[in-house]
Amino acid sequence: MSAKPLRLGDPRRRLRVGMIAMAFILSLFGGRIFQLQAMDSAGYGASASAGRTQDYVLTATRGSILDSAGQPLAESADAVDVTADPVQIRSLKQDPAVYASKLAALLGDPPGNVDVLALRTKLSNVTTRYVMLANQVTPQVWNQIKALGLSGVYGVPHAKTVYPSGPLAANVVGFIDGSGKGAAGLESAYNSTLAGKNGRISYQAAAGTEIPTAGINEQASVPGTSIETTIDSPIQWAAQQAIDAQVAKSKAASGTVVVMDPRSGAILALATSPSYDQSNLAAANPADLGDRAVSEVYEPGSVAKVITMAAAIQQGVATPTTRVVVPGAILREGTTFRDDTNHGTEQLTLTGVLAESSNIGTIETSDKFGPNRDQLLYRYMSEFGFGQPTGLHLPGESAGILAPPSKWSGSQRYTIPFGQGLSVNAVQATSVFATIADAGVRVTPNLVKGYVDANGRFTPAPTAQRTQVVSASTAHQVEQMMESVVSEKGTAPAAKIAGYRVAGKTGTANRYDSRCGGYCGYTASFIGFAPADNPQLVVSVVIQNPTSGPYFGGSIAAPVFQKVMSFALQSKAIPPTGTKPPDLPVTW
Repeated sequence: MSAKPLRLGDPRRRLRVGMIAMAFILSLFGGRIFQLQAMDSAGYGASASAGRTQDYVLTATRGSILDSAGQPLAESADAVDVTADPVQIRSLKQDPAVYASKLAALLGDPPGNVDVLALRTKLSNVTTRYVMLANQVTPQVWNQIKALGLSGVYGVPHAKTVYPSGPLAANVVGFIDGSGKGAAGLESAYNSTLAGKNGRISYQAAAGTEIPTAGINEQASVPGTSIETTIDSPIQWAAQQAIDAQVAKSKAASGTVVVMDPRSGAILALATSPSYDQSNLAAANPADLGDRAVSEVYEPGSVAKVITMAAAIQQGVATPTTRVVVPGAILREGTTFRDDTNHGTEQLTLTGVLAESSNIGTIETSDKFGPNRDQLLYRYMSEFGFGQPTGLHLPGESAGILAPPSKWSGSQRYTIPFGQGLSVNAVQATSVFATIADAGVRVTPNLVKGYVDANGRFTPAPTAQRTQVVSASTAHQVEQMMESVVSEKGTAPAAKIAGYRVAGKTGTANRYDSRCGGYCGYTASFIGFAPADNPQLVVSVVIQNPTSGPYFGGSIAAPVFQKVMSFALQSKAIPPTGTKPPDLPVTW
């Protein structure tokens, strides 16, 4: 059988099939190119641009917190956040381990106190183009890092808050948290004023290097406004030293000192012990971070007798020389009341009742108010500031407890006149004495003098509210009665200051403590002003739960008053008036 002849295929057919296949493939490429260039160009262009864009926050310079002389208690200082681009480091074929070793020698406090492995892990993380290596290093440290010549490591300006006066007035100033937001004190209360407004800056970069021709988009930050406070730094320092020493000596739970200008309501010092250092928050006790002068409430005890005496004189039911028969005990509403020390029947004047801090004499005086007795007491205590916000606007403030008369128990009706059965904070108590010192006018306490913008322009704070609580005559008579407290006839001769007339009142109150479920321990206090006949300064001292040595206000609070007031009078160059104190009788 002969072989079948070989027949070649038709080349034109193969060419047509090949051309069709090529045309189909090219149409796919063309369609894709059309999609990229015509339909999705904007999206892909934006994506590519975003990939090249380096975007950073320009942190606003935070406003400062200044003392009354314009010196900073807290201010912003230049600092730099150290960041890195792991993708760029890898593209440059650099070793993250070498980078980590070199950086670790310069970072940390002290330098070298960092986790090298953690740094290496961050620098090796090529899933991101941004890692934070260190927050807020000094410009000097950043200059040392730049000198290493590590490509892919960057510095972003980020100011930090520093405290030029150390922990002075820490509880007033407060601190900022890790996000740069005020977390306590004035830093928290005025955060929106101090913070300013952050800006942003962005530029195009290739492999981490800026493309000069691409331009820079920058939105400038707006600096914060500074706050000028009423705090007098030297007096604040003296108050802190004095209360720290007495709290330690008495092994007390805590203590506060408030120094106030009675005429303006300005708080010159607000010291609390124990305190803390804002630069070392890790070592601080969380219980010490607030301001006890406004957050810690207590039963004021005998310092509240000043209100009862002022009310009696204002209502015309007594004078400083009114005679009061004070037995050793009295029965009211089924409760027997006694004074701190046992005694027989005494013949005291109203001045003597205050000088000897007689609970019984104070109850008898309040009985003279008539059928509206409770309502009158409540009204005067409210107008003197009990149960009301202080006006300082510090976080954590408590207005205390002053229940309406309808809720007073039988015994409470008679304890409230001598300062038990209600609670106040230290600033509220200080304000009572400032009202007497300012001729019966209550000036709302204040901590802020005004505001200073980034250009140095000062805007004063609104004027403090003034309210006439009792007449100038009543205030003058109460002031003279309080001078007897500081005499040898009274409970606080330790508060005397050579050459100056001093008026004040001690307090020694039973202290309610939830840990024991009732009264355990004492609150010792002394509040006074000087010069008594021309008051310039009011100083209050409160010591909570002293457990070593005496616990009476005249024994442990009055000496602190004497130290702080003596320093403040000298610091303010306030001379003695040269007049003689009154010699009001305390007995008859």
